[in-house]
Amino acid sequence: MLEIAPTKQAAAWLESLAQALAAGDAAAASNLFVDDCYWRDLLTFTWNITTMEGRAAIADMLATTLATAKPSAWRLTGEATSDDGTIEAWFSFETVVARGEGIMRLRDGRCRTLFTAMADLKGFEERKGAARPLGVRHKADPQRETWSEARARETRELGTDEQPYCLVIGGGQGGIMLGARLRQLGVPAIVIEKNARPGDSWRNRYRTLVLHDPVWYDHLPYIPFPENWPVFTPKDKMGDWLEMYTRVM
Repeated sequence: MLEIAPTKQAAAWLESLAQALAAGDAAAASNLFVDDCYWRDLLTFTWNITTMEGRAAIADMLATTLATAKPSAWRLTGEATSDDGTIEAWFSFETVVARGEGIMRLRDGRCRTLFTAMADLKGFEERKGAARPLGVRHKADPQRETWSEARARETRELGTDEQPYCLVIGGGQGGIMLGARLRQLGVPAIVIEKNARPGDSWRNRYRTLVLHDPVWYDHLPYIPFPENWPVFTPKDKMGDWLEMYTRVM
């Protein structure tokens, strides 16, 4: 059975926050938090990765950013849960330039921790779902580029005819994932890595190494691991996966 009471409490708190922010009342918004509170923001309000600790810091951040961010469209995404008196709920919202998402944890009607993160820049959404590339041109043209030819041309031209906007130093899984994200956003980027092949940062480690994190924490953007993937990934298997990922993404 769905827990109706936690969802109603979360929705009521989120509505109070939305009203305070719409009114530009930073003090009223900060009073919705407990004394020992934290708000971590990834880009949506601050254009930075920032943690505000305490009501005063939250009020100061809002007083600085509300006029330009103009947050709106706050709504819960799914049902809230309750555990030992703490209510947890996911939500979405918008600013003037972005769409965001976040999670709240409430205690006794007030918020103890709030997390907000940018999901999309309006007008610069990732090319996925309904916006994915078509991948083909339906016409008789013997000179048209194949996918592999286009990739080879991009490789030749990037750094010569077309200059990158972003240089990613280090082609481990973090650099590879960032490169995939930038490509989806249409941002020319070069990832440089000291090893010869993608995935070598794992292959070159000690022989019996497996990842210490279970598979559910290790998914890469756009291509999750298959359902039969081992819980703890052997290093060479991970290296091969990363190399495959760079080829198809």
